[in-house]
Amino acid sequence: MSERAWPAGAATGIGSMPGTDVAEAAAIVFGELPEFPHLPELPARGVGADLLGRSAGLLVDLAVEVVPSGYRVAAHPGSDHRRAVDLLRWDLDAVEEVAAGAKVIKTQLAGPWTLAAGIELPRGHRVLTDRGAVREFTESMLEGLATHVAELKARTGAEVVVQFDEPTLPDVLAGSLSTPSGYGMVSAVEEPEARDLLAGVLERAAKITGQPVVVHCCAPRPPVGLLRSAGAGALALDATLLDGSPAKLLDELGEAWDSGVHLFLGLVPALAPARPPTLRELATPALRLTDRLGFNRSILAERAVPTPTCGFAGARADWLRRALALARDLGKAFVEPPEGW
Repeated sequence: MSERAWPAGAATGIGSMPGTDVAEAAAIVFGELPEFPHLPELPARGVGADLLGRSAGLLVDLAVEVVPSGYRVAAHPGSDHRRAVDLLRWDLDAVEEVAAGAKVIKTQLAGPWTLAAGIELPRGHRVLTDRGAVREFTESMLEGLATHVAELKARTGAEVVVQFDEPTLPDVLAGSLSTPSGYGMVSAVEEPEARDLLAGVLERAAKITGQPVVVHCCAPRPPVGLLRSAGAGALALDATLLDGSPAKLLDELGEAWDSGVHLFLGLVPALAPARPPTLRELATPALRLTDRLGFNRSILAERAVPTPTCGFAGARADWLRRALALARDLGKAFVEPPEGW
């Protein structure tokens, strides 16, 4: 794998953004985060624009449709599936318009366990309940990802970094997902099995891009040890939720950072706070984490990327640019700390 494509001090976004105008969203991302822009996601556009829908749009030889309970495997691509494909194509068109000179761009999709937990088989059970179907979906997703990365690279001329979103992974591991009846729970997936599938996915994605692969999980207690051992090159976490973390999680974070894993730290609130935050206030969770783990703060310049926290799709338009600009300023401050830090 090559060196990471993003420079020290770069900031990026998690993915989702408010609004329905992808041309405007792309212009804002590339304007405010020029060193590490990302493909914007606009879930407010509805079916096919949310995490599961746009990820399903990448599937090869598999299709989904919308039913009252969510996304379900379809026998043939219908209007729901075509809409997801079209939305992603329009996103690529918008990014191509503003990407001149970009050296790197990040794209996001659902990780294999979140995808398998969120899509139903024809009879209503989650894909997660059929290990053969999980493997089939994972293989299809990776095939589609290779095509997507190649197109994104061709359109922008930039290196591509892949981020897998795994918000549902903690529930998969805990066995806390409901069955179709709502009265039972889907059996938990054991950690070795979860790790093995992820390891294969991350290895393939790294070969496709030649870049470290990011895994994003904004749960208060993300499975850091599992993700690191699966081969994640970077972990995207909500740093504002890490205060009071148990010793085990802190140990796992320390081991990951020490081994060279990069941390994408959610530090800028997704929704506008009651009063404008100072840069020092926003940086405090990162500074405190670094100190607690016993690292020199210079590691923030070397192996940290500031981002907004999850939920950015609900941000007001006037906060959108400001939040991304604050993330950018945090990245610069990591490299050249202001006096008093």
